[in-house]
Amino acid sequence: MAQYELILPKMGESVAEATIIKWVKNVGDTIEADESVLEIATDKVDSEVPSPVSGTLTQLLFKEGDVVKVGAAIAMIETEAGASVGTPAAAPSPAKAAETAPVAAQSPATPAPAAVDAKSYSQSAKFYSPLVKNIASAEGVTVEELDQIAGTGNEGRVTKNDILKYVAERGSGAAPVKAAAPAQQASAPSEIKISAPAVTSAAGDEIIEMDRMRKLIADHMVMSKHVSPHVTSFVEADVTNIVRWRDKVKKEFEKREGEKITFTPIFIEAIVKAIKDFPMINVSVNGSQIIKRKNINVGMATALPSGNLIVPVIKNADQMNLIGITKAVNDLANRARSNKLTPDEISGGTYTVTNVGSFGNVMGTPIINQPQVAILALGAVRKMPAVIETPEGDMIAIRHKMFLSHSYDHRVVDGALGGQFVRRVADYLESFDVNRNF
Repeated sequence: MAQYELILPKMGESVAEATIIKWVKNVGDTIEADESVLEIATDKVDSEVPSPVSGTLTQLLFKEGDVVKVGAAIAMIETEAGASVGTPAAAPSPAKAAETAPVAAQSPATPAPAAVDAKSYSQSAKFYSPLVKNIASAEGVTVEELDQIAGTGNEGRVTKNDILKYVAERGSGAAPVKAAAPAQQASAPSEIKISAPAVTSAAGDEIIEMDRMRKLIADHMVMSKHVSPHVTSFVEADVTNIVRWRDKVKKEFEKREGEKITFTPIFIEAIVKAIKDFPMINVSVNGSQIIKRKNINVGMATALPSGNLIVPVIKNADQMNLIGITKAVNDLANRARSNKLTPDEISGGTYTVTNVGSFGNVMGTPIINQPQVAILALGAVRKMPAVIETPEGDMIAIRHKMFLSHSYDHRVVDGALGGQFVRRVADYLESFDVNRNF
C-alpha cells in the first residue's frame, strides 16, 4: 500500500484559496478515480474536487468551513502499491493553521483587543471568508468595522491582507476604511444616509435564509447600481429571416454537428460584430482611466435550477464562427446548470448578454455586470403585425419581432454610443442572410 496526497488544484489565475463546503467522502470510504471527494467554494464559483486515483480515504487534513490555499494537501488516500504517490506535506491542522496565521504585530504596551464572537458576522449582508472572520474575531474587529473596510478582492470583497492591514493600521488612525464623503461647507445640504428599512415578520410568514450565492448576487447588484449611473436604450428588431433560417436548418444542423441551434448563438454573433464596430463598448473603468479591452469575451447570464444566476463566459468569441459559438453556448449552459463550471469559465467577461425572452418577457432593464460597462437583454421573439414596404406600396404582414434592451454606464457611454450600438445589433439581425450556410 502507498499513501497519495490529494492536493487542492489550481482553479484559475486569480483564485488563490477556496473554502471547503462539504466533504463528500469520509475517512474509510472507498474512492474511485475521478470520483468527487469534496465540494469547495471560491469568490467566483462552487465546484467539486475529484480524486485522480482509486483507493481508500485515510485522513482529512481540513474541516468543513476551512479556507485552504491552492496547492495545499487536503486529504490522504491509501492506494495499491505501485500507484503514484505524493510526498506527504506537513500540512498543519486547521486549528494549527489558525494559530500560525499572520496577524499584525502589536506593541507590548498595547493591550490585546477583546475577541468578538465570530457568529456576530453573520449579521452582515456581505460575504466574508471563514479566515477573514477568524482574524477579525481574534483582533476584536466589530461587524460595523468589517463592513467599512475597503476590500481589494473580487467584487470588492475583504481579503486576508485587507483585514491584516486594517488591524495593523487602525491604531495609528490610518486604517483602510471606505473613503468618507468630503467635509461639506455649512451652506451645503447635509448628506443623506441610505440604509435598508427594518423589516418585521408576521405570524405565518416563512423566513428563508439566503444561500451563499444569493448573497453574492445581491452584493454585486447593489454595488453595480451604486458604481454606475445606468441608462437603458430600447430597439425593436425584425428577426423574421433568422426564424425562417433556423426552422430550415435546425434538423440538419443537429444531425451534422450533434448540437441543437437556438437563437442565442445567432444573437451573440451579431453582438460580437457590433462590438467590433463600436469597440468603446468593450471597456472597463478604473478610476479616471478607461481600459479598452483587446479580447471580446461575452458573458451569458444563465438561470440555475436553484433560482440563482451565474454568468459563464465565451472567451474570444470574435474568433469563433456560428458553429463554435453554438457549441460554446450549449456546453457552458449545460455545465452551469449541473454546477460543473470552473472559476476561469465565469471570469474575464467584457460584455454580457441576458435572455429575458426565455421567460416570456418582451423587454427588461438589466443591471451592468461590473467591471463591464454595458449589458444587452434579449426579449421574447413574437409574431407581430408590421408595416412593410413593397414595390406595390406599404402592406401589413405578420413578422417575427423582438425588443433589445441595452443598459450602459453613463460615466463612459453616452446616449449616442449606447443607442448606436444596440441599433447596429438590430441591423445585423435584420439583415441576416436566409440563404447562408452554417
